[in-house]
Amino acid sequence: MTTALGPDTRPAPPGAPGPGPAPPPVADRPRESTLPRRLAAAARAALTRTAALALLLALWETAPRLGLADRVFLPPFSEVATAWWELLRDGRLWDDVRASLFRSLTGFSLAVVVTVPLGLLIGRYRPVAAFLGPLLEVFRNTAALALLPVFVLLLGIGETSKVTIVLYACVWPVLLNTIGAVRTVDPTLLKLGRSMNLPPVRLFQRVILPACLPAVFTGVRLAGASAILVLIAAEMVGAKAGLGFLINNSQLNFAIPQMYAAILTVSALGVGFNQALVAVERRVTRRTV
Repeated sequence: MTTALGPDTRPAPPGAPGPGPAPPPVADRPRESTLPRRLAAAARAALTRTAALALLLALWETAPRLGLADRVFLPPFSEVATAWWELLRDGRLWDDVRASLFRSLTGFSLAVVVTVPLGLLIGRYRPVAAFLGPLLEVFRNTAALALLPVFVLLLGIGETSKVTIVLYACVWPVLLNTIGAVRTVDPTLLKLGRSMNLPPVRLFQRVILPACLPAVFTGVRLAGASAILVLIAAEMVGAKAGLGFLINNSQLNFAIPQMYAAILTVSALGVGFNQALVAVERRVTRRTV
């Protein structure tokens, strides 16, 4: 007991309750483990992401077997998986995947390398935008597949025409998103940078580029999807290898399970490519910002 003059040292009267046990130190208190909670949350998140896909695959497997769909034109998923494994085992699938990846990645990389600096230039300087604006409006409203016969006539049916059409299709998402990102940079940030007497190069590096990166990567991801989709259509015309050729050739030979196997491979490549771009975006924006 403590009084106003100091601690009370008098003995407690008989029968009075003594002081209770001191609470354990904070460090010694048992803490509830968060590992089970984290595992449960991860399991729920994985179940949520895969539930719709699992339901689709189950419907795909059962509908042909129950007679809800023609088994000739829509074979069960198990037959498609078997055909996919056979294509992978004999090497045909890998050869076609390698050909398609080479074409799509080459055209996509060239588009990003060329159009990101061009978009920054057009968005930053009005005279350049006024000079190139009409030309961009004409070509960006022309579909890539509409120009496929032109590319084939001018460049032949070899690799050059296919890479070029991928390049053309990837240019516009990256270019337009980059131009829009530069033009929508917060003016307050630009005034703040100028008030600190930043030279133009440092202003671009410290202010404009970090503000533009999210929109630029959105265009890059759209271009990644376009690179695969346009290439598949281009490979159906005059190609001897590639996933588009595999899809078209399987359909002509009535190898329906192989056709669906090639389509699933295209979908898997698109998802993987997008996830890779998302990972690159996170790392680059983290370092820049």
